[in-house]
Amino acid sequence: MRQRNKPWAEDMFAENPELVPSTPTERKGKWCEVFGNNNPIHLEVGTGKGQFIIGMAKQNPDINFIGIELSASVMVSALEKLIEENITNVRLLNENAQDLTELFNENELNRIYLNFSDPWPKNRHEKRRLMYRLFLDLYKTVMKPKCEVHFKTDNQGLFEYALHSFSKYGMVLHEVSLDLHNSDFEKNVMTEYEEKFSSKGSRIYRCVAQFR
Repeated sequence: MRQRNKPWAEDMFAENPELVPSTPTERKGKWCEVFGNNNPIHLEVGTGKGQFIIGMAKQNPDINFIGIELSASVMVSALEKLIEENITNVRLLNENAQDLTELFNENELNRIYLNFSDPWPKNRHEKRRLMYRLFLDLYKTVMKPKCEVHFKTDNQGLFEYALHSFSKYGMVLHEVSLDLHNSDFEKNVMTEYEEKFSSKGSRIYRCVAQFR
């Protein structure tokens, strides 16, 4: 769905540097200083309007969360929620996931979330999928050893692709669910897309892939 352009979004980011750090590449290796503590750092790639990351932050106040989102017009909704709810353990970055190694040092992150990522269904677009091996290289570089990628989608084809890509890369699969909402998984925090698709009866797929 095409998002309405919000030309004022970047001005709002600039007005809230404590939540949307300016010049984030200069924070590389210093994200604990940004948060003012040494808590683990979890990253959501493609944070959208922020429902998931804010829900996770509330559920886990002892974890620092960073959401990266390419679309300013989408991410500004997440910023509005952060301000309204006075969440202090979340930061937002209006950046491209391809630039992760410019934003984070090696071993700086403890977990990555991929939620309802664009499936890019055409074969010629495979390299754009966030589970493609080049993205996995980036994740492995910025994460501590043996850390996990948590993945959710409503798209069966993308889920099958992800399982294959994770396995081929040598990652260990855990918690593979073909119907998350009818499983025994507890403390699930839904994204906006997850609420929308599940309300229409769509099955939600989930897995955890751990680097060796």
